[in-house]
Amino acid sequence: MKILIILAHPEEKSLNAAMFNTAIKSLEEAGHEVKTTDLYRENYQPVSGKGNFTELQNPGYFKQQNEELFAVQHSTLMPDIVSEQEKIEWCDVMIWQFPLYWFSVPAILKGWVDKVFTLGKFYDNGKIFDNGFSAGKKAMLSLTTGGPQKNYVEEKYGDINSILFPLHHGILEFLGFSVLQPEIVYSVERLTDEERKTLLEHWATRLMNIEKEMKNT
Repeated sequence: MKILIILAHPEEKSLNAAMFNTAIKSLEEAGHEVKTTDLYRENYQPVSGKGNFTELQNPGYFKQQNEELFAVQHSTLMPDIVSEQEKIEWCDVMIWQFPLYWFSVPAILKGWVDKVFTLGKFYDNGKIFDNGFSAGKKAMLSLTTGGPQKNYVEEKYGDINSILFPLHHGILEFLGFSVLQPEIVYSVERLTDEERKTLLEHWATRLMNIEKEMKNT
């Protein structure tokens, strides 16, 4: 299979980085092709706007969706956006690796979404959900939290599935991806070295068996 992994964490020694590297190693050892985007290492510029395009259809009044449609038809998207889009089109599975920031993804990853998933390329009128351009592809969120699992209940932080719903349903399923169960590591700052090792081994095992998991999804 062809698997794309997006990493959004600024620290190279973090658990997120370790999970990212573990994923690459495990998947390649299992015979899969892997491509990556490491947003912080690549100094990805997340602000979406006029700079997404090499030229504008209407320089006098900027409407991003209109410009995206024009750009798809006339090849006026910036090269950094096109290269990310090509990776997504190439992959069978897309994995996002990130820490949960304020009940969502880090700004650098949200900016990647804003820039890369353009109208006319990844969604359009009627081309959403089951009819989306990415139908047949799988996606998985792999994330860490600062808080313990016991706090992710309705009477405290909220159920984790409800927190992830805007990402799962509002982005990934909206575009046509089928969503795999997320990989969640809670209370990451309190992990012992032994617990961290065990978690990485579990993650490697899961990824080594990802084809079997996909067939059951």
